[in-house]
Amino acid sequence: MNLPRIPMLVLAGLLAVPCYATAPATKNTTEASKATGSAPKLVLQITVDGLRADLIERYKKNFGDSGFRYLMEQGAYYTNAHYQHGNTETIVGHVSLATGAPPSVHGMVGNVWYDRQLERLVYNVEDADYAMLTANAGVNQSTEIDPTQKAAKQDGRSPVPILSTTFSDELAVASNGESKLFSVSVKDRGAISLAGHSGKAFWFSKAQSEFVTSNYYYDQYPAWVNQWNAQNYPARYSKQQWQLSLPAEHYTLKEGDPSYKVDLAGFRRSFPHPYGPASYKYFSTMLTLSPAGDELTADFASALIDKEQLGKGKFTDYLAVSFSANDYVIHMYGPASLEAEDNLIRLDRTLGKLFKHVDSHIGLENTLIVLSADHGVPEAAPTVNALGYRNAGYFDKSTIVNNDLKKRLREEFGLPENVVRLYAQPYIYLDHQLIKNKGIELADVQAAVAEEMTKIKGIAYAVTSRDIETNRIPDSHLMTLVKNNYHPQRSGDVYLVFAPRTYINDMDGLTIASTHGSPWRYDTHVPVIFAGYNIEPNKVTREITPYDIAPTLSNKLGITQPSGTTGTVLKEVAGSSK
Repeated sequence: MNLPRIPMLVLAGLLAVPCYATAPATKNTTEASKATGSAPKLVLQITVDGLRADLIERYKKNFGDSGFRYLMEQGAYYTNAHYQHGNTETIVGHVSLATGAPPSVHGMVGNVWYDRQLERLVYNVEDADYAMLTANAGVNQSTEIDPTQKAAKQDGRSPVPILSTTFSDELAVASNGESKLFSVSVKDRGAISLAGHSGKAFWFSKAQSEFVTSNYYYDQYPAWVNQWNAQNYPARYSKQQWQLSLPAEHYTLKEGDPSYKVDLAGFRRSFPHPYGPASYKYFSTMLTLSPAGDELTADFASALIDKEQLGKGKFTDYLAVSFSANDYVIHMYGPASLEAEDNLIRLDRTLGKLFKHVDSHIGLENTLIVLSADHGVPEAAPTVNALGYRNAGYFDKSTIVNNDLKKRLREEFGLPENVVRLYAQPYIYLDHQLIKNKGIELADVQAAVAEEMTKIKGIAYAVTSRDIETNRIPDSHLMTLVKNNYHPQRSGDVYLVFAPRTYINDMDGLTIASTHGSPWRYDTHVPVIFAGYNIEPNKVTREITPYDIAPTLSNKLGITQPSGTTGTVLKEVAGSSK
């Protein structure tokens, strides 16, 4: 059997956790749960990629009663949750949700980073030691539009790069391996992060148009996965198109100028968006850029609940479902678009259908649900420009290594321009060996580069790693977020903070409408909602952080918190009792 390799740091945290006991299963009512003190049968963790907190309020009027509204009105709804790290990217937020810690602890400083030992850019969950179970299910370099995925040099995937334990890891130890732990997403990084080191992860292969995994998790697929894939559910969308689900006059915002939106391979800038035939090389990509990706994810998750018999055992089970379409839609069209609103309307229905399935198989009163997001998003620059905000704009990354920087490096230090290895959001990486060979202090070169960066229009701050290490940065909220993103083995030499509403809109040559990754409040602001098992309705405006989710779940179940957790237990959830 192919056993997962667990890093020693994580293993040490796992071995230190005591087991917990649950009372015998009782009648499926909240009152019965209260009386026995039993744990929930299932923890269902929902992550909506790129869901800035205000968007569910903005588009709420078109939601039904069983999806977002059920959570917002029947749950403990935190409206003022903010991440406390600077690089608000997908893997950073997902692992922060899983661990209750910032990247300075869990190590995932970005979707990609420069590995100084390998001397190349690495993708966050790539791992040459663990191959895909499905042949040719990795990244198709000719059709992949996600540049972070394309950075990987092999198809293998695992959670080994995550440097601290997750909630799911601690649940595995507390139940002595009897809790069933699963995670599902379109994105590999969305699934792997929340499954942790001890769970099982499945993600959607655009190359094969099916859900896949690696041999970190299984030697072979469970029969039900093969059966689900054999049904070829994606083919249902062949020659179909994404159309508005409501009459145009029902939408919240009027459609603006669509010229800034992306027409990717014929998917169009405005409705309807055609998927094309299943034989089209971009067909699977089109599915992920639309509500179809979320619908497929929920269908697979529902099958998993049934086939793996979640919620039927002695111990609490765990299922994480990360919905990715919102992020892709906003990249292509911006958050103030008909596409963004319609996608959330359809996701609302998808959530309602998933919750109904959970209710019929496990009972919502026996299920502890938590919903959040991995990061927020900015409005597309043209949208706010049209509203009078003239300082929003797109940043040209080619201006980073400019003539003034090259001249200074040459004249002051005698260094060639290739001393700047690369820029990978949000870091500039320097060639340490070249600087050392010249007998120059690294800190001096970092300081010079940072000074030149602050002269460039669109860059608000440039912070050196030496200043972070020696705590020579201003005592401000923004600098705390930059510091919390720093990991000595993975972070670069100079952290760049772009001006508010300024960002690089180039995705590997594809010009996109909007992107995230800043420490500004629109990128750190996400919803946090707990609902279901023993949760009282409560709308809370106090500022919290999504780091609080993992320790709150741990406290609710009476188990040890993840090893690096910096969050705190939310009193409204810990003390909630119907």
